Formats: sequence, C-alpha cells, structure tokens
Amino acid sequence: MFSLGEAVHGRGASGNPPNRFEKIDYQPDPDAPDDERPDPRTVYYRDRSRTIIATNDSPDVPFEASLNPYRGCEHGCAYCYARPTHEYLGLSAGLDFETRILVKEDAPELLRRELSSPKWTPKEVAMSGVTDCYQPVERKLEVTRRCLQVFAEFRNPVGVITKNALVARDADILGDLAKDDAAAAYLSITTLDRELARTLEPRASTPENRLQAIRELARAGVPVGVMVAPLIPGLNDHEMPAILEAAAQAGATSAGMVLLRLPYGVTGIFEKWLDQHYPARKEKVLNQLRESRGGKLYDGAFGSRMRGWGILAGHYEALFAVAKKRAGLTQRGASLSTEAFRKPSGPHPGAKRPESPLGQLELF
Repeated sequence: MFSLGEAVHGRGASGNPPNRFEKIDYQPDPDAPDDERPDPRTVYYRDRSRTIIATNDSPDVPFEASLNPYRGCEHGCAYCYARPTHEYLGLSAGLDFETRILVKEDAPELLRRELSSPKWTPKEVAMSGVTDCYQPVERKLEVTRRCLQVFAEFRNPVGVITKNALVARDADILGDLAKDDAAAAYLSITTLDRELARTLEPRASTPENRLQAIRELARAGVPVGVMVAPLIPGLNDHEMPAILEAAAQAGATSAGMVLLRLPYGVTGIFEKWLDQHYPARKEKVLNQLRESRGGKLYDGAFGSRMRGWGILAGHYEALFAVAKKRAGLTQRGASLSTEAFRKPSGPHPGAKRPESPLGQLELF
C-alpha cells in the first residue's frame, strides 16, 4: 500500500499518492541522496481553456456561476476538498496539487467575451469555488485583478472567496462595484492559532493578516463575510466563537460554516498530516468526524455534505448560531444586484497584460 513520506516544509501533503485513474504511478527512490530527490518547488503551466465561467446546479452551493483562474493551489491546505480535481489532469492529489499550478492567463479576455455574448444573462459570479483565486502567484500575474476589472467594466456582480489577504489589494475595484451592490468578499478563517495555521494551511495568509484584510475591505465599503471553513471536530471546533468575534470586530457582517469534507483522495493525505503534526489528536478528530457523518469520514449526499448530521453536527449548528448572534453577525450574506449591468460599446479600457513570469514554459 502506498505510504506518504515525511513532512515537507511549507507543504500540506508529504508525497504523491497514486492517481486512481492512472495505471502507473511514480514513487521516488527512498535510498537516493538528497541532491537527487525531487525538488518540491512550484511549477506553473499555461491553461488554454476556451471558456472561463462554469455553472452548477448543486443545492448545497449558494451560487450558480463561478470562475477559477487557477487549477491546483499553492496554499497547500492538507484538508482541501479540491485536491482530487488534479487527478483529472493525470496528476496526483498530493504534492502535485500544490506544486503544479495551471494558470488561465487568458481568463480576462475569455470573461469579456462571455459577458458580451447575447446568451449571457447577468448573474452573480463567484471567484474561487474550487481553488483560491488569490494564491501566491496572483501577486505577480494579476489574473484575478484583471478579471475584476472586466466585472467592473460590465458592472456584473461578483463574489470573492479566499483565505489570502492579497484580496485587500483589490479593495479599489471591489469597493467601486459595491457602490452598485455588485461585489462582496468572504474570508475563510480556520483558526486563530498561528502555529496550527502554519501547518494546516502552510502558504496561506496568517490569521492576523486575514483579519486585517477584512478591515481594509470593510473600510472600502465592501460587504465582508467570514467563513469558518472547514470546521474540524477535535481540532479547531472550540475556536468557532473566537473566530466569529474577531471577524466581527474587524468589520465582517455575515458568517458561514462548513464541516470538514474528505472526499476520495483527500482522506489519506489528511490522516497522514494528523500523524505528522497532531498524532495525539488523530483518533479523536477522526472519530468525531465519523460521529458527524453517520459513521463515515465522508458523506457526499446533497443536503448533508457541508453540514453533517446527528447529535454532534447539531451541536455545531447550535453553537454557530449562538456565537454568530453574540458577535453581531446577524446579516445574511450580501444579496448582489444585476441592476447596473451594461455591455460597454467601443474598445474596452482593460489594462494591458503584464509580461508573464511563466516565461517560455511548454504547454502542459
């Protein structure tokens, strides 16, 4: 049976478990000298997608349309439910997911084309939804920022979901859209414990910086919500009231919660992470998760996959409701408007694409 290796500094996974769709898999030689071992540096590839807006009809997802500028995510969160999506590319849900990032450099141009189409019905578009639109390379590439400029050009409503404080960089665009009730932002804060955050979400912003991003967005007039996501039984569940209180003091006005999800391909990675970082809590975490999911580590059924069920899941729902009310997070998530939508005439005023740091990499 495949076994992940030792913890890798700055990464959530510690190896590449086999891809369930592939007949062969790569395993490094455990006796190889250090200078011959694979280097877990991040590599970026161009993604030549022809469309950029995806739609879904899931009753558990609060948006119909979404846009993901990147595939894979360098944040490296050990629990990330999106890890299995890399298997569809012939890669692994492990280190590949956080070190082989596909970049949709043409996303702003594709977005402009789709919003200009006679077939487009104005609606809110969520940025992220699968992988984070503000992962580290966004600081250089500005793909997300250029997409937001297109949304502003059309006044099409957009909601941003992230755990990276870099979102505050774009407070100018989001604030402008918010004047037409066409923008909102949601910061995911899993823990206020900096040490836990460092190992659980190794390349995401610190909790303090995420709270600062909430402050800056709120000052810019952007409706901001906080997501306690994921809630991990036996690990961060006790922090829920403190997270909600801290976010409210920073300027958040709404809140949501999602119970930990471990779909196929993620379970082994998360269990290994527990072995490496919190071995004494492992059985408590897994047993309480099973208690919240009908005896299983994961239940993908609509209606329960985000919330769980049973006595313990009910306790979390009740605690969340009380803590949210106590913190003053009584508003519902922002209800965005399409009233200001327009299709610009003439040449678009979009910003010139910066020179790509991807260099002359071959297409992947």
